[in-house]
Amino acid sequence: MLETEYCSLSPKNIYMKTILSLLQKTRVASSQMAQLSDKKRSELIHAIAEALEENSSTILAANKKDYDAMADTDPKKDRLLLTSERIRGIVSDVHTVADLPDPTGNILLERTLENGIQLQKISVPLGVVGVIYESRPNVTVDVSALALRSGNAAVLRGGSDAVHSNEAIVSIIHRVLERYGLPVDIVQLLPTDRKFVKELLQAEKYVDIIIPRGSQKLIQFVRENSVIPTIETGAGVCHTFVEKSADLQKATNIVVNAKTQRPSVCNALDTVLVSTEIAKKFLPLILPDFEKFEVEIFADKRSHEILKTTGYPHLQQAKEEDFGREFLSQKCSVKIVDSFEEALQHIEKYSSRHSEAIVSEDKELCEQFLTRVDAASVFANASTRFSDGGVYGLGAEIGISTQKLHARGPFALEKLTTEKWILRGDGQVRE
Repeated sequence: MLETEYCSLSPKNIYMKTILSLLQKTRVASSQMAQLSDKKRSELIHAIAEALEENSSTILAANKKDYDAMADTDPKKDRLLLTSERIRGIVSDVHTVADLPDPTGNILLERTLENGIQLQKISVPLGVVGVIYESRPNVTVDVSALALRSGNAAVLRGGSDAVHSNEAIVSIIHRVLERYGLPVDIVQLLPTDRKFVKELLQAEKYVDIIIPRGSQKLIQFVRENSVIPTIETGAGVCHTFVEKSADLQKATNIVVNAKTQRPSVCNALDTVLVSTEIAKKFLPLILPDFEKFEVEIFADKRSHEILKTTGYPHLQQAKEEDFGREFLSQKCSVKIVDSFEEALQHIEKYSSRHSEAIVSEDKELCEQFLTRVDAASVFANASTRFSDGGVYGLGAEIGISTQKLHARGPFALEKLTTEKWILRGDGQVRE
């Protein structure tokens, strides 16, 4: 028995021994979501989007509290920030999710067995989706919208850095759920106290899947402690290989965009690989834009020799640990390679298998790269920043999955379902 009941949106009631009662409520509530019609689910998601837009000032005020409390040197600070423009983008994505086809109830297979039993395989909601994430309040919206649209319930464990933002967002979602006569426990915001994370990861009776979204450290912790099936998303160590036949202006635009457009996200560029033949011409081309953003370059020996002659002010000699490093800031590593094969070997060794790119005018090499590089998304002559569920037309995503079972790439609406076999007989028994 709990000494105190916890309400995730009421800071006064924060003392509790266990979160199992919360998870149990969400499990019970999930059945109501699964029974809701496609039309009602779509209407509900549209209503949530409208409510978020109408209450954007409340969300921004809460977000300011979180943002002001975070150190300016923290690379997660940009991920935490919400602006009017970002909220409009979030709202647009939620409307898109509402209009996507229902991923549940689809007949995936249908046949009559020799004994006359009618067999079907259909898509059904996963049930209760648990997501653990850090410093990104937009994830609170994305997960809620995707879970509800697919007939699931959501258990959210956001980071303490975004506590005010997440509470404001979930409070708005709860008011919409109440208006539709649905239990608010369908979207459950858990306390941020770390002692409850392990309890969540052991609650296989109430939660059907766990999705960590954040640092490699968070993902590793979940992988080692969860007894619930886990989909890993988040960590991205992304490369762009500028091959010797590349159009250098095109390559410059792609590299600068991939690194500087939004460096704190998982599909931002971390390492530039450059063919020996073009290194002296190409590397100086990226410096004017890199200097505008004060990009710190960690260069291998050969690229360092080229770059130091330019007087670039943010230049460091790379160490081994600077390759395979997710910077999440205006920093990147640079390495010169002698061949296409060496570039592929480097990517194979250091990639997190998130998003990888080649810039080349050699179509055959581009196709080899797209075929041979093992990553969730591979690009030819385009920025890795396009690796995104919204850009792919999926409305939104819970994260980018870098593993291979069940889901890979943008983890979006269609992947929040599983399968159920249904058999209709007329008294058949097995001999």
